[in-house]
Amino acid sequence: MPLPTSPVIRRARLGAELRQLRRREALTLEQVCDRLGWASTSKLSRIELGQSRPDLADVLDLLDVYQVPPPQRDALIVIARDAAISRGWWKSLGEMGERQRTYAELEAGAAGIVEYQPALVPGLLQTPAYARLRIAAGQLVDPGVDIEADLRARAARHAVLRRVEPPDYTALISQLACEPGDDPVEVWREQLRHLLDLAELPHVTIRLLPAAGAGPQPVPLTPFSCYSFPDPADPRTVMVEALTTDVRLTTATDVERYQRMTECLLAAALPEEETARVLTRRLDE
Repeated sequence: MPLPTSPVIRRARLGAELRQLRRREALTLEQVCDRLGWASTSKLSRIELGQSRPDLADVLDLLDVYQVPPPQRDALIVIARDAAISRGWWKSLGEMGERQRTYAELEAGAAGIVEYQPALVPGLLQTPAYARLRIAAGQLVDPGVDIEADLRARAARHAVLRRVEPPDYTALISQLACEPGDDPVEVWREQLRHLLDLAELPHVTIRLLPAAGAGPQPVPLTPFSCYSFPDPADPRTVMVEALTTDVRLTTATDVERYQRMTECLLAAALPEEETARVLTRRLDE
């Protein structure tokens, strides 16, 4: 079910707000925990860093310590409830691993998503057969991957593009993604047809990029995705993919740098109509 906000982002927002309130009161982590009778500072530190799902009672106690007035208090309580999210929604994510769960949370509340992939079709656009090949290839470096569980998790995430109020989604894909390589031809034909079908949706934009080195524009070698949210006060976020874990960036400097990179990629990418013609031509071949 779609969420009005993204839980992982609301946790980051709540933590930043609480940290600012504590510093305004000139209190240390130790002083706050002493007042509340918390055993250690790690609990408060994790809340301020947005690393844990906050308990509403704990947040109310913190607002009391910081003497937050009613209007601001009410706004922070709303954010805390969004950050906590219901256990029912967590259950609906099923057996997602931690990495996919983070993406699912970001996607669930996003108003806009831009994804860049230098070699593969992005996960939200993959067919089950194509995704199976990619997951199976990943077993070479992570033998513990459960292919079937990963496929079910990806299928659950795909619903975000078909929900009642979907995000504006843009995929910037290297033309290498149109090359089947050693993959079965029918898998690629199905994937190309799927891309063309999704491109017909009014909120989905798919544009192809020249291969790295084919032009003067910078082409990063690492995939990344950018997220914006309905509440402008929620921090815009960039996820950078790595082999073992993904990096989440929320500072204005980092996000703006990736925004500039995205603008360069958009300027270099083929228009939507030309992208559709290229995909259709590859499909016919």
